[in-house]
Amino acid sequence: MTAPARPRRSDATRAAILRAARERFAADGYERATIRAIAADARIDPSMVMRYYGSKEGLFAAAAEFDLRLPDLTAVPPAQLGEALIRHFLARWEGDETLVALLRAASTNPGAAERMRGIFADQLAAAVATFDSEARTTGRRAGLVASQILGLAFTRYIVRLPPMVDATPEDLVSWIGPTLQRYLTGRPEN
Repeated sequence: MTAPARPRRSDATRAAILRAARERFAADGYERATIRAIAADARIDPSMVMRYYGSKEGLFAAAAEFDLRLPDLTAVPPAQLGEALIRHFLARWEGDETLVALLRAASTNPGAAERMRGIFADQLAAAVATFDSEARTTGRRAGLVASQILGLAFTRYIVRLPPMVDATPEDLVSWIGPTLQRYLTGRPEN
């Protein structure tokens, strides 16, 4: 009979780093959180954080747990899907700096980009699949919606392009809602 495998020390160290990072990012935000502070919280040397995660962006990508909290699209009238999604995403982006920090990190860090892809691919595609059962178009529809949402977020919250920053949420709903609606319910021309 073999003894059960004991957790490796590196697994415990990684878990301690991620726990400390989540707490620090939540308390201080991405910009103010430092590798030194996270390492101190985890009671390890900062070089260990860099060894396991490579950079602050890589650590953030690993630590970011983000639920888009998408609305139940089956409860939304089909003609209002685009409007419902853009309103939802504007509220999420404006109410939680974690997604903005993840988008910022994703533009330069492959791990953060993979995390962002996972969030949108898993959560958004599942939401779209609730009303589009055609596997061939579900992924495409979700990808097109993500392109608009991420493009809006990048120009409004990262680059801070004045026309996008100055636009009211209602303006953005009226401009982007119909585009999302077409992506969600329209049929591609073949």
